[in-house]
Amino acid sequence: MTLLPLSPGEPPLRLGPFRTEAGATLPELRVAYRRDGPPSASAVLVVHALTGSADAAGDWWEPLIGSGRALDTDERQVICLNLLGSCYGTTGPRDLDRFPPITPRDMARAQWAALDALGVERLDLVVGGSLGGMVALEVALERPVSVHAVMPIAAPAVIGNLAAGWNHIQLQLVELDRDRGLELARQLAMTTYRSEVDFETRDGIGSYLEHQGVKLRHRFHAGSYAALAGAMNAHDIGLDRGGVVAALRTLAEADVAVTGVGIQGDILYGPRQVRALVDAALAAGADASYREIRSDKGHDAFLVEWGQLTEILAEALAAEEPIAASA
Repeated sequence: MTLLPLSPGEPPLRLGPFRTEAGATLPELRVAYRRDGPPSASAVLVVHALTGSADAAGDWWEPLIGSGRALDTDERQVICLNLLGSCYGTTGPRDLDRFPPITPRDMARAQWAALDALGVERLDLVVGGSLGGMVALEVALERPVSVHAVMPIAAPAVIGNLAAGWNHIQLQLVELDRDRGLELARQLAMTTYRSEVDFETRDGIGSYLEHQGVKLRHRFHAGSYAALAGAMNAHDIGLDRGGVVAALRTLAEADVAVTGVGIQGDILYGPRQVRALVDAALAAGADASYREIRSDKGHDAFLVEWGQLTEILAEALAAEEPIAASA
């Protein structure tokens, strides 16, 4: 397996023992990260999706991060942390044979532990797509007074049954055969990441899906895939918080702005689910708005529609001028 490179000069943070929501204890939490921009500037946290890494600025969101770009590193520091359970430098199943079940809430708590170690006390924005959007919501809910705005992209307040069903099948495939199962799980997932229109433009769908499966097997860890897919199935921001509206009321009380971004043609976490999140935020009294990416790429549009994403991010950041972060 070939792992994506970590940022030069930034060894993973070592943060001591970590207790999960279910009560399991990891002997040591290690978190890989990348930070771009002045460390003394205010911060934006970017959260990656299922098989992403901390290298948002050099890889999967590179067109959006940098000098003069949507997330302008001349004005703000942009931080991306490899998620708990992943295989790109953060503690996960590669490190422990019996890695415990985790949730997006666990991931958010691990992100705050890393941010504390980096001396980041407040976030102008926390943003992510898909699983990253779920974790972004939990980051805001864990410390509402420390977040100015949250932007979940193609992510609901609670996982839907259809998406949970797709994840269930993928988990069964990985359990049956880690290597071939991971390939087949990725093939199934790809049919939910793209739109019908996008698939109609492709020739040789079988070979395309096989290629995607093999490519993921060579760069990702089957145990991490299972851990993160399982975490998605546990996503519910209202759990133990009195329901979704009650949870979002804590954001309203802390003046956290919520921008839900749906994607046209997304069959995984589509516009209806994102609108429901925004409607719940409005019902809770939050400053909430809905935006939609127009695309024929389906769920994966948050990884390709740079122009529209630039506009949406600029709008979310315009409400607050960057200020120096506390040391």
